[in-house]
Amino acid sequence: MGSTDRKWISHLCYCYFRLGKAMMDLPIAERILLGLFLRSSTPNDMLGELKPEWNENTRLGLKDKCSIFNDSTRGELALADIFPWTEELSEAIDHISFCESFFIQPDLYLRIRPGMQAITEQKLAKSGITFNMIGEDCVALSNTVKIDTILELDKEAVIQDLNSQRVGEMMKIVRQEFAQKEDKLLNRVWDCCAASGGKAIMAYDLMPAIDLTVSDIRESILANLERRFKNAEIRKYHSFIIDLSNSQFLSGQQPGSISTFHMIIADVPCTGSGTWSRTPEQLFYFDRGKIADYAGLQKKIVSTVIPQLEPGGYLLYSTCSVFKKENEEIVGFIQDKNNLELIGMKLLKGYDKKADTMFSALLQKPL
Repeated sequence: MGSTDRKWISHLCYCYFRLGKAMMDLPIAERILLGLFLRSSTPNDMLGELKPEWNENTRLGLKDKCSIFNDSTRGELALADIFPWTEELSEAIDHISFCESFFIQPDLYLRIRPGMQAITEQKLAKSGITFNMIGEDCVALSNTVKIDTILELDKEAVIQDLNSQRVGEMMKIVRQEFAQKEDKLLNRVWDCCAASGGKAIMAYDLMPAIDLTVSDIRESILANLERRFKNAEIRKYHSFIIDLSNSQFLSGQQPGSISTFHMIIADVPCTGSGTWSRTPEQLFYFDRGKIADYAGLQKKIVSTVIPQLEPGGYLLYSTCSVFKKENEEIVGFIQDKNNLELIGMKLLKGYDKKADTMFSALLQKPL
């Protein structure tokens, strides 16, 4: 197939998955066309050929499109059915607005690294692409932009969602707290579920004097992270492989005599439900029972890492989930079982900003 055909097939698959759990009994071909209708903002040849009455109404809003579909079929499409687990949501989530966001592809966001703002903006402007600056160091672009052909990623800018960057607001609170203590400097920081390393690089950029430790359960992740840190010119750090669900150290540069940390970043494994507008197939195949599974894993992870906090140290807990069992209820567990004080907690809504929805909480261990 040619590239145009491949793009159309990919687009139609995404349209199908973006319906989530709605109209599950609809035949596949009809479900694809319905998804295409709801996703389209302008007329197109496929709807024009197969559903001309829909094609004339592609510029309408989602609710009006649902009414047109309901008038022309025996089925009943309700936006709330796309994501049916309303009672599982964190309270601050607007359920219908969240469901509507599944038909909007989020933007690509960059975080410009310190000292790289001028060269980054210059390269973006020279490329001729459209971009928007959000604050001093956040850039929003279309997700179709091949940014790696324009910028030196990780050295000049980091691909990082808008609300992932906003988790850095909690890091700034920690930085400020330690700056006010003459007898202490923020030093030892452990990103215990490092994954792609975005939070670790952000911590380094905000606090370049830290003694950084990263860990993950997957060896391949740390190998990729090593290459990414090299591009980011982060040379001094510790890394090791560990299964935090049972405290089993696997391999790597164990921290040695360092047994406690001033700050632990726990960007824990989660359902990823706040990112499903990027990966709607995850919504389509999701099983509700996974919420409890992830919540159980998260409790094990925080229970393992909290003893490694020094008195007065901070735990930065974050997820990219919209489920309260992974968010507010885990914070309650941390407070009840580990006696940490809640400094701040935020649900970072992204469904109204073409971004991911994330959750972050900052807690402190008593002195």
